[in-house]
Amino acid sequence: MFKIFANAWKVVDLRKKILYTLLILFIYRLGCYVPVPGVDVAYIGSKVSEYTALGFLDMFSGGALENMTIFALGITPYINASIIMQLLTIAIPALERMSKEGEDGRKKIASITRYAAVGLGLIQAVGIMLGLGSDAVGGDTSFFNYMTIILCLTAGTALIMWLGERINEKGVGNGISLIIFVSIVCKLPSELITLINNAAANTGGITMWTVIAVIVGALIIVVAITFVDMGERRVPVQYAKRVVGRKQYGGQSTYIPMKVNQSGVMPLIFAITFVQFPTMIAQFWPESDFYIWWSTYMGTGSAIYAVVYALLILFFTYFYSQIAFNPIDVSKNMQQYGGFIPGIRPGKPTSDYLAKILSKITLFGAIFLAIVAAVPTVFSSATGMSSAFGATSLLIMVSVSLETTKAIESQMMMRHYKGFL
Repeated sequence: MFKIFANAWKVVDLRKKILYTLLILFIYRLGCYVPVPGVDVAYIGSKVSEYTALGFLDMFSGGALENMTIFALGITPYINASIIMQLLTIAIPALERMSKEGEDGRKKIASITRYAAVGLGLIQAVGIMLGLGSDAVGGDTSFFNYMTIILCLTAGTALIMWLGERINEKGVGNGISLIIFVSIVCKLPSELITLINNAAANTGGITMWTVIAVIVGALIIVVAITFVDMGERRVPVQYAKRVVGRKQYGGQSTYIPMKVNQSGVMPLIFAITFVQFPTMIAQFWPESDFYIWWSTYMGTGSAIYAVVYALLILFFTYFYSQIAFNPIDVSKNMQQYGGFIPGIRPGKPTSDYLAKILSKITLFGAIFLAIVAAVPTVFSSATGMSSAFGATSLLIMVSVSLETTKAIESQMMMRHYKGFL
């Protein structure tokens, strides 16, 4: 990986893209320290430590919620908006047609997603402030103070979206994924120190053996994620020979690399956001029957929570695999350029064959992600670890690192640079 970055640094265009990406991420981290006016930071910090759902939001905001800065909402409103839009694209024919209109259609859907994200950010900001109560604003319950806080939080969400899109357009990697990656990485040192201090004081039954087990388990998860993420099924493809004048074209053999984890990190991000959303809403009414039932049976670390979380990962993995790799489109492109899979007829038989392979390898990848992400949540709850040092965080960090590395490799391949091979 380090050799790839070193070789990429030698390419002027790639060096500019990498520096631009780092600059955007630096601006994002600066925004995580710009405070929102009119709030009691100490009180909000105590509530973030008390409520699991707020702790989850704090993980995705890199500690910005705990300090109540303009980026306190993080990127979760945009993630929720993306989930809603992806599902509506399937359910509403007009949106489905729009998604198939090429670049113009994708731009329209992206624009709708942005507006939806801002709207969800506004609702989320209102919900958080109402749920935290008057103590969160230091007793200043004036309409102007509440509106100032809510507008600052909503504007912060819009700015994070804009920063992520700048990385997508002029940087390297996926902007939203990199912002989440940086947020989690910035939380890790403090969480690790807290875990070690708890072990030294034997708080909650945590010992140094617990710390060692966590570190060893993290290393095993990192190796396993890397191994599965790099796994692929290579489907052979043969191109027919064509003679044009005195020249012969085609006739070469190649393959289609079908990855075990076609969908990348997005199923994990979507699943954890989806499963935590009811918890976040329910904790604003701690005396309600719904909250008592939800915290009893669906609290983080419970068996039902782990099962629901695993099922959501399975669903989103299959869902995004179909988006990342469309067998029908691949079959059409192969047929257009005279390619075929040996032993398989072109057209629908080829697409059916690819869909069958995709279903098999996706099942393995989805089960792996579900087990690695869901099972350790029970262990994390038992040891008192926060979400910032859980298996899901490690999955996101490793997956984003590998995706960014592959994005750089693709950029280098486009420039015919082979120093990394």
